[in-house]
Amino acid sequence: MIKTVLNIDGMKCEHCEVRVNQMIQVNFDVKKVTSSAATGETIIISEKEIDAEFMKRVLKAVGYELKSSDSGLHEKAGILLFGM
Repeated sequence: MIKTVLNIDGMKCEHCEVRVNQMIQVNFDVKKVTSSAATGETIIISEKEIDAEFMKRVLKAVGYELKSSDSGLHEKAGILLFGM
C-alpha cells in the first residue's frame, strides 16, 4: 500500500474536508482518504501511487491548491499475539 500526504491550501471547514475527500474518491482509486482543514492535510491510502499533476488539476478545478505531495510505503499496523 502507498500512503500519500497532500498539503492543500483553501480547506477552511468540515464541508471543505468532505468535498476534498469525495473529489478524491471519485477521481482516484483509493482505499481510504481523510482530510483536516485545521492542518491543511489530506492523507490517502491506495494500492498505486497517486498522479500528483492530475491531483493538482482536479483540486484547482474545485477551488483548492495542492501545495505539496509526499508518497511512501504504508505498512498496515498488525495485531501482535503473545502467549498463544
